[in-house]
Amino acid sequence: MTVPSLTLTSLGGAADAPLVVLGSSLGTSSILWEDVAPALAADYRVLAWDLPGHGASPAASDSFSVADLADAVADTVGEPFLYAGVSLGGAVGLTLALRHPSLVRRAAIVASGAQLGEPSGWHERAAQIRAQSTSSVIVGSAQRWFAPDSIAQRPELSGRLLHALQDADDESYALCCEALAAYDVRPSLGEIRMPVLAVWGQFDAVAPEAKSVEIASGVASGSIVEIADAAHLPPAEQPVATAAALLDFFQEA
Repeated sequence: MTVPSLTLTSLGGAADAPLVVLGSSLGTSSILWEDVAPALAADYRVLAWDLPGHGASPAASDSFSVADLADAVADTVGEPFLYAGVSLGGAVGLTLALRHPSLVRRAAIVASGAQLGEPSGWHERAAQIRAQSTSSVIVGSAQRWFAPDSIAQRPELSGRLLHALQDADDESYALCCEALAAYDVRPSLGEIRMPVLAVWGQFDAVAPEAKSVEIASGVASGSIVEIADAAHLPPAEQPVATAAALLDFFQEA
C-alpha cells in the first residue's frame, strides 16, 4: 500500500478565512461541488481534492487503502479544517476523523457510510473497469447517482459529471474500488469525538438513510439531515439545500 498523490483545487474564499476541505465521490471530480462552493466561500476558504486519476489528481499505479487516502489528504492540506465529502470522499472523512483528529474540526459525511457495498461487488467492478474501461459503467452510474428528475433539471452539470467518469483513469478507478472493498470503520465509530453530520439523499439506494443513522448514532456527537429530491450526489442535484445544511453545521463550530 502507498499514500497516493492528490491535487487540491481552490474553489474560492478569503485567504485568512477558516478552511473547508471538500472530497468528491468515485468517478466524479471537484466539479461536483462547484454550485455549493460559492455559498461556502462567503465565509470560508474552500479547497477540494480529487481522487487519484480523477480530475486534477495524478493517476495511481500502486494499491492504496481508504486510510492511505485520508493520510494523503491530511499531508496535502497540512492545517486544521472543516470537512465535507461525498460517498468515497465521505468514507475518507470518517477515516480522517479517526486518524487525524487534531486536524478535523467537524466532518460532514454526505451520501456515504461507515461501510459501503459488498467486497465482491467492488472487486467485480474493478475487474470490469480494467477490462472495459470506465465507459462501461456510465449507464449504471447515472442510474445510481441521480434522483428521477435530477438529470432533466440539471442536464449540463449531470453531463459533465458523466464525462468526468469517462475521463477518469481506469486503473486508478479500479484501485479506488479495491480500497472500498476493504473499507469498514463501523467498529471504530465510537472513537470519533468531534461533531459529525451524516447527510443522505432521499432517493439514494447506495447509501440510504440507514447508513447515516448508523454513523450519527455510532459517533460521540452525531446528527443527520435528509436532502429531498436527491440521490447519491446531493451537491450536484440539490446544491442550495446541501449548502444550507453544511453552513448550519459548520457555523456551529
